[in-house]
Amino acid sequence: MRGIFEDELKKLHGKFTEMGINVSEAIYRASKSFIDYDKLLAQQVIDHDEQINEEEIKLEDQALMLIALQQPVATDFRRIIIVLKASSDLERIGDHAVGIARESIQLKGEHRIEEIENEIGEMTNNVRSMLEEVLDAYVKEDEMGAKKIASANQKIDEDYAEVREKTIKMMKQDSKVITGSASYLMVASYLERIGDHIGNIAEWVVYNETGHLAELTPDHHPEEK
Repeated sequence: MRGIFEDELKKLHGKFTEMGINVSEAIYRASKSFIDYDKLLAQQVIDHDEQINEEEIKLEDQALMLIALQQPVATDFRRIIIVLKASSDLERIGDHAVGIARESIQLKGEHRIEEIENEIGEMTNNVRSMLEEVLDAYVKEDEMGAKKIASANQKIDEDYAEVREKTIKMMKQDSKVITGSASYLMVASYLERIGDHIGNIAEWVVYNETGHLAELTPDHHPEEK
């Protein structure tokens, strides 16, 4: 029976990792569609979100079935619960990628600001690196690796604050950039929220190892939980 449980749990972890990879790709494609002004790519991100939602539902079903059939002890139960919690954060990240894609479709093509777009591109690279690192920590059950995510998320917060400050300054200087700049603010905000959700996943990894849920990163958007 123990072997069956471990095999099923391994499959569950594999599905979670696969979902994480798909979400990371959605972040990349959404930000690329925004920077390249590619409405077709943006629409593909929006259309693909249904698949991410379905992946979360399947993960939940698998996890609940595993609980029902195997009746795990407390430690094993915790290992299943983090899949349920962390997959919910992945789904929300996917929603934010859709938000970026929608901004791509709504964005007007004129009066772009290359400096801000470069910084948004850098923020995208940073959050994707964070996501890859937290998925790796999840698979390896690496508590210390998960805790390092906190400092990385702090950098995302700082980047967002910098983009916001520069964008507002440029909007005050030139009214022609106001429409496009509003989208810059929205996209940077989505990326900052993605960083927060990755931080949440890191907290679940730590919880899996310690049994204690510690807040590694500040919660800037409590209304989302």
